[in-house]
This record gives sequence, structure tokens and C-alpha cells, in this order.
Amino acid sequence: MSHSSLIHALKDIVGSRYVLTSSRATAPYRKGFREGHGPALAVIKPATLLQQWHALQACVSANVIVIMQAANTGLTGGSTPTQGCDRNTVIINTSRINDIHVLAEQQQIIALPGASLFSLEKALAPYGRVPHSVIGSSCIGASIVGGVCNNSGGALVERGPAYTELALYAQVNSDGSLSLINNLDIELGDTPEQILTNLQTKQYSQQNIKTTTKQASDHEYAQWVRKTDLDTPARFNADPRRLHQASGCAGKLAVFAVRVDTFAKNEQELTFYLGTQSTAALQAVRKIMLEQASSLPVYAEYLHRDIFELADNYGRDTVLLIKNLGTNWLPKFFNIKRQLDAVCQKLPFLPKNAVDKLVYRIAKLFPSQTPSQLQHWNTLYQHQLILTVKGEAQQQTLALLKKVQQDHQINFFQCSEQEAKAAYLLRFAAAGAAVQYAKINHHEVEDILALDIALKRNDNQWFEKLPPNINNKLMGKLYYGHFLCHVFHQDYLVKKGEDPKAIKAALLELLEQRGAQYPAEHNVGHHYHAKPALAENYRSLDPTNSLNAGIGGMSKKRDYL
Repeated sequence: MSHSSLIHALKDIVGSRYVLTSSRATAPYRKGFREGHGPALAVIKPATLLQQWHALQACVSANVIVIMQAANTGLTGGSTPTQGCDRNTVIINTSRINDIHVLAEQQQIIALPGASLFSLEKALAPYGRVPHSVIGSSCIGASIVGGVCNNSGGALVERGPAYTELALYAQVNSDGSLSLINNLDIELGDTPEQILTNLQTKQYSQQNIKTTTKQASDHEYAQWVRKTDLDTPARFNADPRRLHQASGCAGKLAVFAVRVDTFAKNEQELTFYLGTQSTAALQAVRKIMLEQASSLPVYAEYLHRDIFELADNYGRDTVLLIKNLGTNWLPKFFNIKRQLDAVCQKLPFLPKNAVDKLVYRIAKLFPSQTPSQLQHWNTLYQHQLILTVKGEAQQQTLALLKKVQQDHQINFFQCSEQEAKAAYLLRFAAAGAAVQYAKINHHEVEDILALDIALKRNDNQWFEKLPPNINNKLMGKLYYGHFLCHVFHQDYLVKKGEDPKAIKAALLELLEQRGAQYPAEHNVGHHYHAKPALAENYRSLDPTNSLNAGIGGMSKKRDYL
């Protein structure tokens, strides 16, 4: 099929309005949230699962690369095209197919490919239930299916990676044929047309839902994370424990639906704010909470002083937006900003990163949104931890923290509701703040290297100390993350004129020496190289390299040649 014939076929399937071909129209879909960009023959936006199937059939027949994309909020470029492929690329954006089916007793849901975590939060709220992730990605519109495909992690200590063994997906076989595989354990019919139509229109009953032993979340993680003496990370993206068909497929399968668990909402939560100058003190908190607490904490978010200060200044726009308009505006805001960026880049009279600079200057008209108590704590302590526990764990948590105080210099206080909200808003704004700082100060910053890593559970020297030959090439180092899981986000601001690729290679070599795994909770995308076992998993899922070609530094050619 010629390219013009493919475009005509796609327009017949989804309608001309939903086949985008111009550079300007496709730009927001071809550029990643943080990184990644490349060319695309077209972006198509099907309205139904059946349209998605027919569009996929047409693309496979035309021998183009297909990228399945929902909200395009990935941080490693794994849902955007890449340069240097031997075939054209078509992006199938599923954001219009966003239904969520809440199953009986509300303990599980079925998410279609464009459904977002934010929408799931709202759908479950009347039942007192919550999804796998309720902070971070949910606020920027990330999709449920995307989380599963990327084994995405999150801030919740008990949950581990997004995972399910119950999914409906299409696979390109080694002979180039396309198969639809229904592993939802729901009887929906025999043909793709029956299965997809019956699922979308909810033409199935409770009797059609089979009794199954398949997992719809990582049931073992709550005990797994407690094993603090093991010489392996608690969770990381390529962990073979949690690579299963759609889970961890990183777009090498075209996923139509996933069936995942929901969780009971905690009746009450209390937040403590910890501060110390000692890394050993925080490690003692980590061990005692994981090994001795009857109930695992809900969150344990680490902030270093430097990222606290940066987020307070360069994340203020995000904090103001959430406080005044709510999280439901964030996906819209980021989408509008992406479109404005695409337009402004084409106007030569505007300065580089004009939109970021304008947003920053507007936000600076407002005072700091961080309460004075937290700001004071930041002046006293280099290392801080936001620790949230279930209400019934209050007394035990106090006792355990006081036990740590007997041997370590550490201080803490119980947050008011306002202080707790502000602390988590600051933590949420951290990643975007680092990116905004690099853009606004591009005359001084060559690039930002953003790594998410999983340290070994028995690594007591968790706080990184870089050798001078690397440290001298950086303007700053920003550390934050999910402390009890030993999963850290480490952002490095590279000085102007230095080589980011060489610095990144040196950083990853140091992590290898420490036995760390990376990435910890995002897929490899075009940011990391897939290690041999992970690369082999991708090849087994997509033997012709028709879907998301080139991720993980793998071949971009047909059949991986």
C-alpha cells in the first residue's frame, strides 16, 4: 500500500478530521513530555476499539511503524517517534477511547486505552475506592494502559509497579500477520469485531466474567518491599517478575484494554515531616518502618534541600494551578502549553523557550506557596522526608520515630492538613521545576540529565557522592524520590559546553558499579539502553519490529536487521 493510499484508508476508517498530517497539527504528538521527538507520516485518533483495530490492520499492511500513544506524558520519549528508521511512522492516539468499566463490587475495573488515572480516581470516588496510583502521573493525565505497558511505579509504598495479567491486545506475528488476543478472562465473542464491539458497548454480563487466578496487580509487593537486606532493588522497570504480555511491553503490543485491581481508600491519613543532616538517620527510619511497622506507610517521599528550593521557585506555576483550579486543569494546561511551544518555535522573533519564561515570570508575581514551617525546616536540614501513615498507625509511628532518635540526630513534626498538602504539592512540582529551570537558564545549562534509579535494598550508602571529574561538569544535582522503595529521581544540570552524553555514560557506569537498576519506574524509551533480557522480551512480543521501533537503543529496522 502506498503512503497516499494508507492516508485515504485511514480517513475512511476514522474520518478525515481525525487524520492529522501537517507538521503543525502533528507536532504535539511527535514531541515527548520531557524528551523525544521525530517524524510521523500521520497521527490518527480513532473513536472506537474497532476503528483502532482497522487502523492498525491498515498500518501493518502498509509496512509502517506504529506507535500507540494516549496522553503522551512519558518522560523517556517512549511514546513518540524517533529519527533514523527505515520506514515511516504512524501514531495511533487513543485519547478518544477513554471508557472505564467498574466491575461488580468495584474491586476491579476495565480501562480502555485512552482512559486516564485522573478519570479513574473520579469514577471510583463514590465507592470509597482508589486506583493503583493516586499522585504524580494521575495529575498530568497519564493513561491507565500506559502505566501497565511501562510497569510504571508510583509513590504508594504498598503498591509496586502497575501490573496485570488480564489484558486485550493485538500482536504482529513473525510472518507479519496481526492477531487479537483476549486475555481479559471475559467471554466477548470469537471474532475481533465481536470482541471489540461487545467490550466497548458493555455487551457482557457477570456470567461472562470468568473466575480467574490471574493477578490484576502485584499482590506480593507489600511483603517484597519489606525485605531490606536483599542485594537487589525492590522494583525496577525490567524486573522479570513483572514482565508479562501487556505488562511492561513498552508499546511492543497494541493494547486495547486492561483489567486491573482497585483499592480501598484509607479512612484517615496522617503526615509527619522529618529532617536531618544524616543519611544514616533516614536509612534507620527506612529500615524500622519497613521491618517493624505493623502497617506499611502510605507514602515516604524524599526531598533534598536543593530540589526543595528549586521546586519552590520554578515549580510555583504548577502549585498555583493546582491550588486554584484543581488537578483536572493540569492535563489541559500541559496540552495547551505543548501547542503554544510548537507555534512559538516557528516564530524567529521570539526568544528560546518563550512560553516557559512567560509562565515563570507570571508565577514569580505571587509569593512562595510553601508554608513557613516547611521553609524553616529546609534551612535546618539537608535531607527531608514526607512520611504519611494510616490514621490507626499514629501511635506506633511516633514510637518508632522516637526509637530512631535515640541513636540518630533527626527531628520531626506532625503536619497540619494544609502543611501536608503543601509538602506533596512541592514534591509533585519537583520534576517539572527542574525541566523549567534548565529551559529558562539555557544560556548556562547545556542540558538536563534525568535518571530514575532503583538502588539495592541493602545499599546503606544511598546518597550519591560523585567524583570530581563528573561533579565539576555539573551546575547542580537534584535528588528526590520514593524513599522506602529505594527508588530515586536524580536530575543533573550539565554546565554549558560540556558533553551530556559522556556525562550520562559515566553516571550510568557508576550506577552499574553500585548494583543499581535503571530505569526504575518508566520504560527505557529512547533514554536508556534495554539490557539483554529486556531486549529479548521486546523481540518476542514484536518479532518484526513493527511497533515502537528503536526503543531501548535497539534496531530501528524491520525484523531488527
